[in-house]
Amino acid sequence: MRSTLRVGVVGYGFATATFHAPLIASVPGLALLAMSSSDPAKVRAAWPAVEVCDSPDALFARPDIDLVVIPTPNETHYPLALKALAAGKHVVVDKPFTLDAAQARDLILRAETAGRLLSVFHNRRWDADFLTVKQILAAGALGRLTHFESHFDRYRPQVRTRWRESGAPGSGLWYDLGSHLLDQTLQLFGTPQTISLDLAQQRDGAAADDWFHAVLRYDALRVILHGSALVPALGPRFALHGTRGSFTKYGLDPQEDALKLGGRPGSADWGVDPRPGTLTLSEADALTQREHAGERGDYSRYYAAVRDAILLGAPNPVPASDALRVMQLIDLGLASYREGRVATLDGLG
Repeated sequence: MRSTLRVGVVGYGFATATFHAPLIASVPGLALLAMSSSDPAKVRAAWPAVEVCDSPDALFARPDIDLVVIPTPNETHYPLALKALAAGKHVVVDKPFTLDAAQARDLILRAETAGRLLSVFHNRRWDADFLTVKQILAAGALGRLTHFESHFDRYRPQVRTRWRESGAPGSGLWYDLGSHLLDQTLQLFGTPQTISLDLAQQRDGAAADDWFHAVLRYDALRVILHGSALVPALGPRFALHGTRGSFTKYGLDPQEDALKLGGRPGSADWGVDPRPGTLTLSEADALTQREHAGERGDYSRYYAAVRDAILLGAPNPVPASDALRVMQLIDLGLASYREGRVATLDGLG
Protein backbone atom coordinates (compact mmCIF):
# COMPACT_ATOMS: atom_id res chain seq x y z
CA MET A 1 0.00 0.00 0.00
CA ARG A 2 1.34 3.43 -0.98
CA SER A 3 2.00 5.89 1.82
CA THR A 4 1.63 9.03 -0.31
CA LEU A 5 -1.47 10.41 -2.01
CA ARG A 6 -0.79 12.34 -5.22
CA VAL A 7 -2.94 15.46 -5.52
CA GLY A 8 -3.98 17.68 -8.43
CA VAL A 9 -5.82 20.99 -8.05
CA VAL A 10 -8.09 22.65 -10.61
CA GLY A 11 -7.25 26.33 -11.03
CA TYR A 12 -5.03 28.75 -9.14
CA GLY A 13 -7.40 31.40 -7.85
CA PHE A 14 -7.88 32.79 -4.35
CA ALA A 15 -9.10 29.57 -2.75
CA THR A 16 -6.24 27.47 -4.14
CA ALA A 17 -3.56 30.02 -3.34
CA THR A 18 -4.84 30.85 0.16
CA PHE A 19 -6.22 27.55 1.43
CA HIS A 20 -5.82 24.40 -0.61
CA ALA A 21 -2.25 24.53 -1.90
CA PRO A 22 -0.60 25.51 1.42
CA LEU A 23 -2.76 23.14 3.45
CA ILE A 24 -2.10 20.18 1.15
CA ALA A 25 1.62 20.93 1.19
CA SER A 26 1.63 21.00 4.99
CA VAL A 27 0.20 17.48 5.44
CA PRO A 28 2.61 14.51 5.46
CA GLY A 29 1.49 11.82 3.05
CA LEU A 30 0.06 14.29 0.53
CA ALA A 31 2.07 15.31 -2.55
CA LEU A 32 0.89 18.38 -4.46
CA LEU A 33 1.83 17.16 -7.92
CA ALA A 34 -0.02 19.26 -10.49
CA MET A 35 -2.45 22.11 -11.11
CA SER A 36 -4.46 23.17 -14.12
CA SER A 37 -4.20 26.87 -14.91
CA SER A 38 -4.43 29.35 -17.78
CA ASP A 39 -1.59 31.29 -16.13
CA PRO A 40 1.28 28.81 -15.68
CA ALA A 41 3.79 31.55 -14.85
CA LYS A 42 1.72 32.53 -11.80
CA VAL A 43 1.66 28.94 -10.57
CA ARG A 44 5.37 28.38 -11.14
CA ALA A 45 6.28 31.59 -9.34
CA ALA A 46 4.53 30.36 -6.18
CA TRP A 47 4.95 26.59 -6.58
CA PRO A 48 7.98 25.91 -8.81
CA ALA A 49 7.95 22.15 -8.23
CA VAL A 50 4.28 21.75 -9.23
CA GLU A 51 3.54 20.72 -12.80
CA VAL A 52 1.01 22.81 -14.72
CA CYS A 53 -1.67 21.40 -17.02
CA ASP A 54 -3.37 23.63 -19.57
CA SER A 55 -6.90 22.40 -18.76
CA PRO A 56 -8.86 20.49 -16.13
CA ASP A 57 -9.36 17.67 -18.65
CA ALA A 58 -5.59 17.31 -19.02
CA LEU A 59 -5.25 17.15 -15.24
CA PHE A 60 -7.99 14.50 -14.94
CA ALA A 61 -6.34 12.39 -17.66
CA ARG A 62 -3.07 12.05 -15.72
CA PRO A 63 -2.67 8.50 -14.36
CA ASP A 64 -0.35 9.76 -11.60
CA ILE A 65 -3.09 11.82 -9.87
CA ASP A 66 -5.09 10.07 -7.14
CA LEU A 67 -7.07 12.98 -5.69
CA VAL A 68 -8.50 16.00 -7.52
CA VAL A 69 -9.39 19.18 -5.61
CA ILE A 70 -11.96 21.55 -7.16
CA PRO A 71 -11.82 25.10 -5.64
CA THR A 72 -13.37 26.86 -8.65
CA PRO A 73 -16.40 29.14 -9.20
CA ASN A 74 -19.48 27.54 -7.67
CA GLU A 75 -21.33 26.94 -10.93
CA THR A 76 -18.41 24.80 -12.19
CA HIS A 77 -18.27 22.43 -9.19
CA TYR A 78 -20.82 19.97 -10.56
CA PRO A 79 -19.51 19.55 -14.14
CA LEU A 80 -15.88 19.39 -13.04
CA ALA A 81 -16.58 16.86 -10.29
CA LEU A 82 -18.53 14.73 -12.77
CA LYS A 83 -15.52 14.59 -15.08
CA ALA A 84 -13.06 13.91 -12.27
CA LEU A 85 -15.15 11.02 -10.94
CA ALA A 86 -15.57 9.63 -14.45
CA ALA A 87 -11.77 9.68 -14.76
CA GLY A 88 -11.53 7.50 -11.66
CA LYS A 89 -10.27 10.15 -9.25
CA HIS A 90 -11.12 10.72 -5.62
CA VAL A 91 -12.58 14.25 -5.36
CA VAL A 92 -12.61 17.15 -2.90
CA VAL A 93 -15.03 19.96 -3.82
CA ASP A 94 -14.88 23.37 -2.17
CA LYS A 95 -18.00 24.62 -0.45
CA PRO A 96 -20.75 25.19 -1.36
CA PHE A 97 -20.83 21.67 -2.77
CA THR A 98 -23.02 22.42 -5.82
CA LEU A 99 -25.66 24.90 -6.97
CA ASP A 100 -28.55 22.86 -5.57
CA ALA A 101 -29.51 19.61 -3.88
CA ALA A 102 -30.31 17.83 -7.16
CA GLN A 103 -26.73 18.26 -8.38
CA ALA A 104 -25.43 17.13 -4.98
CA ARG A 105 -27.50 13.93 -5.07
CA ASP A 106 -26.26 13.10 -8.55
CA LEU A 107 -22.60 13.53 -7.58
CA ILE A 108 -23.09 11.32 -4.53
CA LEU A 109 -24.58 8.58 -6.73
CA ARG A 110 -21.72 8.89 -9.26
CA ALA A 111 -19.10 8.64 -6.50
CA GLU A 112 -20.79 5.58 -4.99
CA THR A 113 -20.97 3.91 -8.41
CA ALA A 114 -17.30 4.70 -9.08
CA GLY A 115 -16.20 3.59 -5.62
CA ARG A 116 -14.39 6.87 -5.03
CA LEU A 117 -14.24 9.21 -2.05
CA LEU A 118 -16.22 12.43 -2.49
CA SER A 119 -15.65 15.04 0.21
CA VAL A 120 -16.48 18.74 0.63
CA PHE A 121 -14.12 21.35 2.05
CA HIS A 122 -16.17 22.67 4.97
CA ASN A 123 -12.95 23.83 6.62
CA ARG A 124 -14.65 25.96 9.27
CA ARG A 125 -15.51 22.85 11.25
CA TRP A 126 -11.88 23.33 12.35
CA ASP A 127 -12.18 27.01 13.35
CA ALA A 128 -10.88 27.63 16.86
CA ASP A 129 -14.04 29.43 17.96
CA PHE A 130 -16.37 26.78 16.55
CA LEU A 131 -14.40 24.01 18.28
CA THR A 132 -14.71 26.05 21.49
CA VAL A 133 -18.47 26.36 21.03
CA LYS A 134 -18.71 22.58 20.56
CA GLN A 135 -16.70 22.04 23.76
CA ILE A 136 -18.88 24.43 25.78
CA LEU A 137 -22.12 22.86 24.57
CA ALA A 138 -20.84 19.33 25.18
CA ALA A 139 -19.94 20.30 28.76
CA GLY A 140 -23.44 21.66 29.38
CA ALA A 141 -22.06 24.81 31.00
CA LEU A 142 -24.88 27.02 29.71
CA GLY A 143 -27.71 24.73 30.78
CA ARG A 144 -30.45 24.24 28.21
CA LEU A 145 -29.59 26.36 25.18
CA THR A 146 -32.35 28.76 24.12
CA HIS A 147 -30.65 31.14 21.67
CA PHE A 148 -27.73 30.61 19.28
CA GLU A 149 -26.49 33.44 17.08
CA SER A 150 -23.71 33.06 14.51
CA HIS A 151 -22.52 36.06 12.50
CA PHE A 152 -20.06 36.24 9.62
CA ASP A 153 -19.85 39.99 9.09
CA ARG A 154 -17.22 42.04 7.29
CA TYR A 155 -16.69 45.59 6.09
CA ARG A 156 -16.13 45.45 2.35
CA PRO A 157 -18.03 48.45 1.00
CA GLN A 158 -16.59 48.26 -2.53
CA VAL A 159 -18.09 45.69 -4.90
CA ARG A 160 -15.21 43.86 -6.53
CA THR A 161 -15.05 42.40 -10.03
CA ARG A 162 -15.04 38.70 -9.19
CA TRP A 163 -17.39 35.77 -9.66
CA ARG A 164 -18.42 35.68 -5.99
CA GLU A 165 -20.10 39.10 -6.39
CA SER A 166 -21.14 38.88 -10.04
CA GLY A 167 -24.77 37.84 -9.73
CA ALA A 168 -23.99 34.61 -11.60
CA PRO A 169 -25.50 31.33 -10.36
CA GLY A 170 -23.99 30.43 -6.99
CA SER A 171 -22.70 33.92 -6.22
CA GLY A 172 -23.60 36.03 -3.19
CA LEU A 173 -23.10 35.74 0.55
CA TRP A 174 -25.82 33.14 1.17
CA TYR A 175 -23.89 30.61 -0.92
CA ASP A 176 -20.45 31.84 0.12
CA LEU A 177 -20.70 32.41 3.87
CA GLY A 178 -24.14 30.98 4.57
CA SER A 179 -22.88 27.51 3.64
CA HIS A 180 -20.24 27.76 6.41
CA LEU A 181 -22.78 28.76 9.04
CA LEU A 182 -25.32 26.18 7.93
CA ASP A 183 -22.76 23.37 8.09
CA GLN A 184 -21.68 24.41 11.58
CA THR A 185 -25.32 24.59 12.71
CA LEU A 186 -26.06 21.12 11.36
CA GLN A 187 -23.03 19.77 13.19
CA LEU A 188 -24.24 21.24 16.47
CA PHE A 189 -27.99 20.73 16.33
CA GLY A 190 -28.94 18.55 13.37
CA THR A 191 -31.76 19.37 10.97
CA PRO A 192 -34.04 22.25 12.01
CA GLN A 193 -37.82 22.14 11.88
CA THR A 194 -38.14 25.32 9.82
CA ILE A 195 -36.03 27.96 8.10
CA SER A 196 -36.86 31.55 7.21
CA LEU A 197 -34.44 33.61 5.09
CA ASP A 198 -34.20 37.26 4.12
CA LEU A 199 -31.67 38.55 1.56
CA ALA A 200 -30.61 42.01 0.40
CA GLN A 201 -28.21 43.82 -1.91
CA GLN A 202 -27.09 46.74 0.24
CA ARG A 203 -23.85 48.05 -1.26
CA ASP A 204 -23.86 50.55 -4.10
CA GLY A 205 -23.58 48.59 -7.34
CA ALA A 206 -24.19 45.18 -5.76
CA ALA A 207 -25.23 42.47 -8.25
CA ALA A 208 -25.54 39.62 -5.72
CA ASP A 209 -26.85 39.36 -2.18
CA ASP A 210 -24.40 40.91 0.29
CA TRP A 211 -26.63 40.57 3.37
CA PHE A 212 -28.55 37.59 4.71
CA HIS A 213 -30.50 36.82 7.87
CA ALA A 214 -31.82 33.31 8.53
CA VAL A 215 -33.86 32.04 11.48
CA LEU A 216 -33.92 28.29 12.15
CA ARG A 217 -36.31 26.73 14.66
CA TYR A 218 -35.53 23.74 16.91
CA ASP A 219 -38.40 23.35 19.42
CA ALA A 220 -37.73 26.16 21.93
CA LEU A 221 -34.23 26.89 20.57
CA ARG A 222 -33.87 29.65 17.97
CA VAL A 223 -30.80 29.81 15.75
CA ILE A 224 -29.96 33.05 13.95
CA LEU A 225 -27.44 33.02 11.10
CA HIS A 226 -26.37 36.38 9.74
CA GLY A 227 -23.87 37.70 7.22
CA SER A 228 -23.15 41.17 5.86
CA ALA A 229 -20.50 42.98 3.84
CA LEU A 230 -21.34 46.37 5.40
CA VAL A 231 -20.50 46.19 9.11
CA PRO A 232 -17.76 48.66 10.10
CA ALA A 233 -18.22 47.99 13.84
CA LEU A 234 -18.29 44.22 14.24
CA GLY A 235 -20.49 42.57 16.85
CA PRO A 236 -20.00 39.09 18.30
CA ARG A 237 -19.06 36.23 16.00
CA PHE A 238 -20.97 33.88 18.34
CA ALA A 239 -23.58 34.60 21.01
CA LEU A 240 -25.03 31.67 22.95
CA HIS A 241 -27.63 31.99 25.71
CA GLY A 242 -28.98 29.24 27.93
CA THR A 243 -30.83 28.70 31.17
CA ARG A 244 -27.61 28.88 33.22
CA GLY A 245 -25.36 31.21 31.29
CA SER A 246 -24.06 32.80 28.09
CA PHE A 247 -21.01 32.62 25.86
CA THR A 248 -19.96 35.45 23.55
CA LYS A 249 -17.02 35.54 21.21
CA TYR A 250 -15.72 38.42 19.09
CA GLY A 251 -13.42 38.14 16.09
CA LEU A 252 -12.90 35.52 13.39
CA ASP A 253 -10.66 32.47 13.55
CA PRO A 254 -7.09 33.66 12.73
CA GLN A 255 -6.14 30.94 10.23
CA GLU A 256 -7.33 32.62 7.01
CA ASP A 257 -5.37 35.80 7.75
CA ALA A 258 -2.31 33.74 8.73
CA LEU A 259 -2.48 31.79 5.46
CA LYS A 260 -2.77 35.02 3.47
CA LEU A 261 0.46 36.21 5.13
CA GLY A 262 2.28 33.00 4.23
CA GLY A 263 1.86 31.18 7.54
CA ARG A 264 1.58 27.41 7.63
CA PRO A 265 0.04 24.88 10.02
CA GLY A 266 2.52 23.39 12.45
CA SER A 267 3.90 26.59 13.93
CA ALA A 268 3.77 26.95 17.71
CA ASP A 269 0.91 29.45 17.69
CA TRP A 270 -1.03 28.06 14.72
CA GLY A 271 -4.77 28.24 15.22
CA VAL A 272 -4.53 29.97 18.61
CA ASP A 273 -7.28 32.60 18.75
CA PRO A 274 -5.92 35.87 20.18
CA ARG A 275 -9.38 36.96 21.37
CA PRO A 276 -10.81 34.71 24.09
CA GLY A 277 -14.55 34.47 24.49
CA THR A 278 -16.49 35.38 27.60
CA LEU A 279 -18.47 32.95 29.73
CA THR A 280 -21.19 34.47 31.89
CA LEU A 281 -22.54 31.89 34.33
CA SER A 282 -25.16 31.83 37.04
CA GLU A 283 -23.39 30.61 40.19
CA ALA A 284 -24.77 30.83 43.74
CA ASP A 285 -27.54 33.24 42.71
CA ALA A 286 -25.05 35.62 41.10
CA LEU A 287 -23.70 36.12 37.58
CA THR A 288 -19.96 35.69 37.15
CA GLN A 289 -17.86 36.44 34.08
CA ARG A 290 -14.56 34.96 32.99
CA GLU A 291 -12.48 34.67 29.84
CA HIS A 292 -12.57 31.36 28.05
CA ALA A 293 -9.62 30.86 25.70
CA GLY A 294 -10.95 27.66 24.24
CA GLU A 295 -9.68 25.31 21.56
CA ARG A 296 -6.96 25.56 18.91
CA GLY A 297 -8.06 25.53 15.27
CA ASP A 298 -6.33 23.64 12.46
CA TYR A 299 -7.64 23.41 8.89
CA SER A 300 -4.92 20.92 7.96
CA ARG A 301 -6.79 18.32 10.01
CA TYR A 302 -9.31 18.16 7.16
CA TYR A 303 -6.71 17.12 4.60
CA ALA A 304 -5.01 14.75 7.03
CA ALA A 305 -8.38 13.04 7.48
CA VAL A 306 -8.95 12.89 3.69
CA ARG A 307 -5.55 11.21 3.36
CA ASP A 308 -6.44 8.64 6.01
CA ALA A 309 -9.87 8.04 4.50
CA ILE A 310 -8.39 7.17 1.10
CA LEU A 311 -5.23 5.35 2.18
CA LEU A 312 -6.40 3.69 5.40
CA GLY A 313 -10.18 3.47 5.09
CA ALA A 314 -10.79 5.96 7.93
CA PRO A 315 -14.02 8.00 7.97
CA ASN A 316 -14.51 10.74 5.40
CA PRO A 317 -14.09 14.01 7.39
CA VAL A 318 -16.93 15.74 5.50
CA PRO A 319 -19.04 13.18 3.62
CA ALA A 320 -20.87 14.49 0.59
CA SER A 321 -24.10 13.48 2.35
CA ASP A 322 -23.36 16.18 4.96
CA ALA A 323 -22.89 18.74 2.20
CA LEU A 324 -26.16 17.62 0.59
CA ARG A 325 -27.96 18.64 3.79
CA VAL A 326 -26.33 22.08 3.53
CA MET A 327 -27.54 22.38 -0.07
CA GLN A 328 -31.05 21.39 0.98
CA LEU A 329 -31.06 24.21 3.53
CA ILE A 330 -29.66 26.66 0.97
CA ASP A 331 -32.44 25.66 -1.45
CA LEU A 332 -35.17 25.88 1.20
CA GLY A 333 -33.85 29.20 2.42
CA LEU A 334 -34.04 30.61 -1.11
CA ALA A 335 -37.58 29.27 -1.48
CA SER A 336 -38.49 30.92 1.81
CA TYR A 337 -37.09 34.25 0.60
CA ARG A 338 -38.72 34.12 -2.84
CA GLU A 339 -42.12 33.09 -1.50
CA GLY A 340 -42.11 35.17 1.68
CA ARG A 341 -42.83 32.21 3.95
CA VAL A 342 -41.35 29.98 6.62
CA ALA A 343 -40.15 26.77 4.97
CA THR A 344 -40.57 23.43 6.75
CA LEU A 345 -38.02 20.66 6.54
CA ASP A 346 -40.22 17.59 6.81
CA GLY A 347 -38.48 14.47 5.57
CA LEU A 348 -34.90 15.75 5.56
CA GLY A 349 -33.97 13.81 8.75
